[in-house]
Amino acid sequence: MELERLFLRPARFYAENNITLRLGSRVTAIDPVARTVSIGDEVIAYDQLALTTGSDPRHLPAAIGGDLAGVFVVRSLGDVDAMAPHVIEGKRTLIVGGGYIGLEAAAVCAKRGVKVTLVEMGDRILQRVAAPETSDYVRALHTEHGVKILEGTGLQRLEGEAGQVTRAILSDGSVVEVDFVVVGVGITPGSQLAEMAGLELDNGIKTDAQGRTTDAAIWSAGDCASFPYKGGRIRLESVPNAIDQAEVVAQNMMGAAKDYVATPWFWSDQYDVKLQIAGLNTGFDSVVTRTGEGRTASFWYYTGDQLVAVDAMNDPRAYMVGKRLIDMGKSADKSVVADPAADLKPLLKA
Repeated sequence: MELERLFLRPARFYAENNITLRLGSRVTAIDPVARTVSIGDEVIAYDQLALTTGSDPRHLPAAIGGDLAGVFVVRSLGDVDAMAPHVIEGKRTLIVGGGYIGLEAAAVCAKRGVKVTLVEMGDRILQRVAAPETSDYVRALHTEHGVKILEGTGLQRLEGEAGQVTRAILSDGSVVEVDFVVVGVGITPGSQLAEMAGLELDNGIKTDAQGRTTDAAIWSAGDCASFPYKGGRIRLESVPNAIDQAEVVAQNMMGAAKDYVATPWFWSDQYDVKLQIAGLNTGFDSVVTRTGEGRTASFWYYTGDQLVAVDAMNDPRAYMVGKRLIDMGKSADKSVVADPAADLKPLLKA
């Protein structure tokens, strides 16, 4: 798609709304006492400050070849622009990591005619974020498209010639010849500036329910921020959270005094399948499968009899009903969910 379609707002939006947009300007320090931010030698004063510093992709160590040319992470437009010339028919790639980033990269590469091998150290792909049923569905999808998935297999090291990656040695001793490597092994919260400013960290920048950090004049939202949630504390790595939480924080900076109530949802596009996820499956003890025609399916996570999350593949109705039930704190009768002929909408009125 065109580059401009990827932007949250067109460039003219900022000028029209009296917002000074500074691109390519790295903040080097925050002085919470003087309430100033330093950009190199320039000092900018603030009354209130929002840290929406996102997250940083984990890189492979240089000791195992992570610094070779042709080894990419997937985070920014710059990362993808650097990778694009390699993603062409006939090339060979190794994807390191079987989470959503790795699997989406594998899907794009396979669709472009690249020979793809994906390695996942865990027992199965998506092990950290999904039930075995979802892993099985996604594994079969990729296998049908020619992707070779190696689970329970790690990367021992990368090797190269003239500084360019050419092969991967896996934990089982096997060798994969490659033209480039895509690394999707997670992220770390962008909390370096907050730490330098003396703010408290707790799996990211610690905030209260309104998004305020341990400094009353500094706020935080997005991937970098952890916040109270159902008696505990979480940090959500998702586009919807980054947008929704930032909107509430902006309102609170203007005096709204409004708690952020997260309604977690996510999505992943792979080949012709749109996976939509509602809720968090933490602590689930059973999964109900609902099948449909073709690739349509959904997996409903329960803790006891309480619905906590739904994974819906090409099934927007199941996703919509599941999300609304979860947002309302309601559940869904397991026998109704499991019956593919049953209408789900009446569940919303139960």
